[in-house]
Amino acid sequence: MAEIRLIEIKEEILADNTALAEEIRTDLKRRGVFLLNLMSSPGSGKTSLIVQTLRRLRERFRIAVIEGDIDSIVDAETVSREGIPAVQLRTGGFCHLDASMIRLALNELDLANLDLIVIENVGNLVCPAEVDTGATKNAMILSVPEGDDKPLKYPLMFSVCDVVILNKTDYLEGSDFDVPAFRERVGRLNAKAPILEVSCRTGTGLDAWVDWLKTQANAIRGSVSR
Repeated sequence: MAEIRLIEIKEEILADNTALAEEIRTDLKRRGVFLLNLMSSPGSGKTSLIVQTLRRLRERFRIAVIEGDIDSIVDAETVSREGIPAVQLRTGGFCHLDASMIRLALNELDLANLDLIVIENVGNLVCPAEVDTGATKNAMILSVPEGDDKPLKYPLMFSVCDVVILNKTDYLEGSDFDVPAFRERVGRLNAKAPILEVSCRTGTGLDAWVDWLKTQANAIRGSVSR
């Protein structure tokens, strides 16, 4: 029987991606630019949260958005209507964004005139959690209609994020979503990540989210002199 040589493609690819992601983080930190990676399943409210965030922070920060989608430019058009620079990454079937894709998008932006860049990752609770984009911080959104059991089904996603946003809390009344159980499940996976309850439709809780983001972005912006 001939020798079988095994090459772990996934490990090699992830190692290369991790190195590039670290280069991106170092470069952006040197420039004083904060890069947020926003992850969630489809329909949880990523674009709505981005739009509400832009409207609250556009006077304080110079912002751009990188949109990731399998095959559309709808979300980039929504951001562009807010007067904010947007780069659309159409992945053509890939279920997540990686560092090489983010590098391409960053090359299209005027980084010298930006403080904050938001990545809207492809809607998926699995693959985006496995791949480092080079972001300074990771955030994930879960919406009330998705159910409080998602930390049990997708533990990695809740483990790698720096903040958890529970969106569509205006649906809590009349639903069986158990907020204390959800908080307990997330806490067991990731005790450091704050859980912010918001409703992009009513505006409830958005001030706390914006304050968290301002604190993170100011820490990076204040670390360099321009």
